[in-house]
Amino acid sequence: MKVYVVVLLQLIIWSGYTLLEWLSQHDQLIFNVLMFFVFFYLAIQIGNMIMKSAKMTIFITTLSLSLYASVHFALNIIK
Repeated sequence: MKVYVVVLLQLIIWSGYTLLEWLSQHDQLIFNVLMFFVFFYLAIQIGNMIMKSAKMTIFITTLSLSLYASVHFALNIIK
């Protein structure tokens, strides 16, 4: 159950990142990269707070990011 909650929270975080990236379309690439690392750190911290295992948190964060990226790219292809 903890894994499910962490994945859902992290998907919300990645959605927030996508929204902010869309709002800052004209920013330089370095700022988008820095913003990605801030959201990645936030996802790690929230996952670690709930899971209490760094190894499992990294795995779940990688899984949620991969899941979100694949859905995001699939929807861009359909659009």
